[in-house]
Amino acid sequence: MDKREALGSWLQGPRAAAEQMGADFGYRGERLGLPKDGPGSIAPVGRRLVALFVDWALCLLIAYGLLSHGSARAADNWTFVIFGVLSVLTLATLGTTPGKRLLRLRVIRLNGGRAGVLPVVIRTVLLLLVVPSAVWDRDTRGLHDKAVGTVEVRM
Repeated sequence: MDKREALGSWLQGPRAAAEQMGADFGYRGERLGLPKDGPGSIAPVGRRLVALFVDWALCLLIAYGLLSHGSARAADNWTFVIFGVLSVLTLATLGTTPGKRLLRLRVIRLNGGRAGVLPVVIRTVLLLLVVPSAVWDRDTRGLHDKAVGTVEVRM
């Protein structure tokens, strides 16, 4: 192995290096019994981030326009509250938020169906803490999803 091959495997990450040595991880969601692609498959990370951005922007607009009386600092504080309420209400009742719906994503329990109110509250609190949602497993499920047994899938 020359220096460029070694550098390339290092830049691609440990999974790529292990796959080059013959390890087979399967596709994302295979361990969870989810399809490889199409409805019910693991949602791509990019779409999940865009959906989060859309929901956050919506909450920021509501906070700035209705609750903060033009104060940017107050709008930042209200955005957390509105995002939490929006997430809990929409995920517990519909299984999706406005941003997720726009990007055709939903949050389900691993055994199928919608998550209940308590798991959604715990998931939302962990999401707002940021760090649990930034730590993923090989199926790209964040700790906030793993903690309550949910997964974000395509519709």
